[in-house]
Amino acid sequence: MKNKLTTWLCVLSLFLTLSCTNDKSANKLSFSNSLAEISINNSSTVLWEYNVKSSGKTISFAGPRFEIDGAELLPNLKDITKVGEPLKLRNGVMEYVFEGTYPDKPDLKLRMYFRLPDTNPIVRFKYELVTDHLHTLTKLHDNDNISYFETSFDKLPQVKEIRFSEFNEMVHSFCLSERNIETKHFNNKEKLMGPILLGSSSDHSFLVAYEHGSQVPDAFVEFSLSADKKAELKAVKGNYYRGQTLDKNLSFTTIWFEAVAIQGNEDQLAATYREFVLKYMTENLESRKPYLFYNTWNFQERNRNWYKKPYLADMNEERMLKEIETAHQMGIEVFVIDAGWFEKTGDWAPSEIRFPDQLKTIKKRLTEYGMKLGLWFNPNAAAVSSKILAKNRDCVKTINGKEDPPSKIWETEESYGMCLVSKYRDDFANELIRCAKEYGVTYFKWDAIGQYGCNDPRHFHGNENNTPQERAECFAFEVGRSMAYVVDKLCAAIPEAIVDFDITEGNRSVGLGFLAAGKYFLINNGPYYFNYDIPFDRENGQWNIFFYPGPARTWICRTPLTYDKWFPSVLFLTHYLPDDPYENQSIALGSLILGQNGIWGDLPAISKEGIAFFGKTLNEYKQIRDDITAATLIRDGAVGGSPEVYEKINPATGKGAVVVFSSHPGKYSYVTHYKPSRKISATRGVEVTYDNEGYAVLTLEFSKAEAKIILFGVSL
Repeated sequence: MKNKLTTWLCVLSLFLTLSCTNDKSANKLSFSNSLAEISINNSSTVLWEYNVKSSGKTISFAGPRFEIDGAELLPNLKDITKVGEPLKLRNGVMEYVFEGTYPDKPDLKLRMYFRLPDTNPIVRFKYELVTDHLHTLTKLHDNDNISYFETSFDKLPQVKEIRFSEFNEMVHSFCLSERNIETKHFNNKEKLMGPILLGSSSDHSFLVAYEHGSQVPDAFVEFSLSADKKAELKAVKGNYYRGQTLDKNLSFTTIWFEAVAIQGNEDQLAATYREFVLKYMTENLESRKPYLFYNTWNFQERNRNWYKKPYLADMNEERMLKEIETAHQMGIEVFVIDAGWFEKTGDWAPSEIRFPDQLKTIKKRLTEYGMKLGLWFNPNAAAVSSKILAKNRDCVKTINGKEDPPSKIWETEESYGMCLVSKYRDDFANELIRCAKEYGVTYFKWDAIGQYGCNDPRHFHGNENNTPQERAECFAFEVGRSMAYVVDKLCAAIPEAIVDFDITEGNRSVGLGFLAAGKYFLINNGPYYFNYDIPFDRENGQWNIFFYPGPARTWICRTPLTYDKWFPSVLFLTHYLPDDPYENQSIALGSLILGQNGIWGDLPAISKEGIAFFGKTLNEYKQIRDDITAATLIRDGAVGGSPEVYEKINPATGKGAVVVFSSHPGKYSYVTHYKPSRKISATRGVEVTYDNEGYAVLTLEFSKAEAKIILFGVSL
């Protein structure tokens, strides 16, 4: 009898256990696509988990910790629920929202946002603190006290830090770099700026990242390593200000973060991440399209430095129409009028003297040619007599209570520097929307936005109770977020808008944050003479070394193509010089079709043969540019070496390009990494055959410094 009772109790216990498990599974808070599942766990150490569906591999994430009202708020939530129904965004990505309550502060909730595409495993996530009562963010030890998440790299023997924002003075450009992280770095508790931390093993790869921006080593957020091989992402400075209020009208929202794990190696993960950046990172998808750009600035610089004229000497309708005519014949799609098109900053309207009909004739001609209008803007500037300044006089940048005196903006009216981390940002966004509607501009080039520059207590980055340094750091943290805010507001109203942020100088907010809204204008003319310790006349001379046509400038411009492993090159606009002769034009064309996609110079001075060469090559490029954009760059040889080979062939279609540069005469050969299409177009001195497996075998003969361009998959 006793044995029967024991057996019956065991069966009953098992039944109850299975019933509870099934019930818990039925109410499980999770979402997924075909590649990954995210589950909300909410234990004391794990808030949520990332699961690789193909292998069952799971990565755990500890929840965020904040300092609220003088005490650390731990992510031990209760009553986590789904908030609303999943939302499909403009880019097809699904957004899921969950919310839980803090037991010790039941009026305070943590809202969790996750975004997951249907066909890509990368999840974006952020957190928001919301409440109906009054709370404050505090800093008992004077430093930012937020831990955004913690995760483990314990089972991943190879770890790398991917640095996005190193400024390399040798090329005077931001460049990507990769650094191997070893056990000793974890043991010594190193701090890593990232913004990407990568781990891989023989069969899996894992990546976490944060979306912000600043130049290495000026970290606002960093990964803190520990001896147990964990990485904790922590706030460093500027993420909030002491006493920042939370109430029913004010929440606190973190930056966005990213996570992904796959069953595959680092190269496969890089290709997955690259696809995410191209298709799913932003809702502003127009910024991801591989348009061909022309910008007037180089000719304006030639006027100033070569011909000793003002920058704006030829900034007029007649000159622009001539340039448009040539640009159209060359295959350009976006015509950008740089600094000087406007009457004054702030109230952005065309100059009545230089463009009496307010760009109507120019826009009409561009529309006839199927081209887009782009214009230059300085988001920081508002002219002394502008209406936007009068409305936002309290939004002028100040340092320790002092304004910088107004100064001329490229030979136009004197302007004040405006703070984007203030109410001014909405008025600036509205100005851009108005310009799009009134003048037909859809491409906006932003320039001259530095990381630092304001510690005014009247703006959105601190108040009188904060130190000037704290307000300055909060401004520097928030300026990139305000820029993205303006871009998103513009693109919501004008979906075809593209915003390029000029990062041709250092100390700008460069990182994944702005890339989630727009794209970058990467290189102007590269290094200055002082970068190479060469004396020059600062008052009367040209400051840039690589201002002239020829191979040398293109070496500088191609160096940052290392970004392309993780980030498509179309997000880093760079302009090449199309001047005659043929050899220079071949180098410019071969360089730009790798993704940087820009030219500038004196277009009406180009020969008919040169215009035809550009027109033919770029029109063929347009047939396969989506494949080139999708393909990861393969480089063989050093920049400036002979040969220097680039392959961008989409393995799924066989379409793409191979470009080979050489500075020395001779014959070279190259066998493609992927099997390309047999429909080809090639420049002179190229022989293409195919081996038995379908790889292309290229034989290339150089008599001078030039480029050989082979396009696969084009219809002649």
